[in-house]
Amino acid sequence: MTAAMSDDPAIPPPEPGTPGGRPLRRGWTTGACATAAAKAAFAALGDGAFPDPVPISLPGGLNPSFALATTRLGPGEATAGVVKDAGDDPDVTHGALVLATVRPAPAGSGVRFRAGAGVGTVTRPGLPIAPGEPAINPVPRRMIREAIAEVAAASGRAPDAEVEIAIADGGRLAERTLNRRLGIVGGLSVLGTTGVVIPFSCAAWIHSIHRGIDVARAMGLGHIAGATGSASEAAVQALHGLPETALIDMGDFVGGMLKYVRARPVARVTVAGGVAKMTKLGQGLLDLHSKRGRADMPALAALAQTGGAAPGLVATIEASNTVAEAFGHAAAGGLALGDLVARAAWTPAAAALARPDIALEITVFDREGRLVGRAPFAPTA
Repeated sequence: MTAAMSDDPAIPPPEPGTPGGRPLRRGWTTGACATAAAKAAFAALGDGAFPDPVPISLPGGLNPSFALATTRLGPGEATAGVVKDAGDDPDVTHGALVLATVRPAPAGSGVRFRAGAGVGTVTRPGLPIAPGEPAINPVPRRMIREAIAEVAAASGRAPDAEVEIAIADGGRLAERTLNRRLGIVGGLSVLGTTGVVIPFSCAAWIHSIHRGIDVARAMGLGHIAGATGSASEAAVQALHGLPETALIDMGDFVGGMLKYVRARPVARVTVAGGVAKMTKLGQGLLDLHSKRGRADMPALAALAQTGGAAPGLVATIEASNTVAEAFGHAAAGGLALGDLVARAAWTPAAAALARPDIALEITVFDREGRLVGRAPFAPTA
């Protein structure tokens, strides 16, 4: 069984305007599923009965209900599980069984959290949860506490409990996330700030970008590098000899990364990417996803002209089918197009930072990881 939506009119509608005309279905965060499971288990710990479906309240005022996939009563504990339904979002935890085992805790102790199998433990500073704690983020913790308090108040019990959250196969699923780089070992994080998963919002990716910057700052690193992909990340790491914690997998979200750094400064920032992505950045795009626009070949040709390209080469670049092809023509014509692109990309990236205490560098790499363009470090304001 998967999480069941209630008939509450406040339940979020599907996302409109999706490919093929079919609306994309929203889903529920791991934190929402853990809250429902914990609420059901705490209730059963009191009277032996698991409520099913389990209604919960989300931070934004929504009131979904969740079907239970599994229940178990044991000596001094109760376990309930909910299968996560992420809607149409390509979430690595879609379909995962989220389990909560609840045990009595000493009077006045409140709710204590433990990491069960498949849930990670924080080992590095800079995250919202202190090192040594289970990787259950602040909002899911608050939701679980409030759900337990609701049941306790209705049944005349004290809201004291040990809550162990587990995710079936979470250790393997965590290998497909950035948890290891963030210093979260042993499994997944229990995430969610609203309880709702919006399809293709890339919230988990953006969350990882922010947490990566937080960890780097907490560890005292003075230089971070945001890369658009694995090839450019490996290349920029080798170029500067950076530790893994200095690497930010920003993907297409260069603007999002830079704006976060602007509010939480790091002395030196390198933006690294392939020729096509950096060309788009040089043309003013801070979201480099293909749906936000393609590289403008006439603009790239005009940039080549400013760099002294002969008219014939300018025309050839403009007629190229891809940026990679244009770079090939430029190399054959002796034009350092990569440096021109890097300098062009530096301007919008620097505007996103706009701080005199942050120096910015742009590096451009080809598909083989060779450095083909560079704008050196310079203050951004």
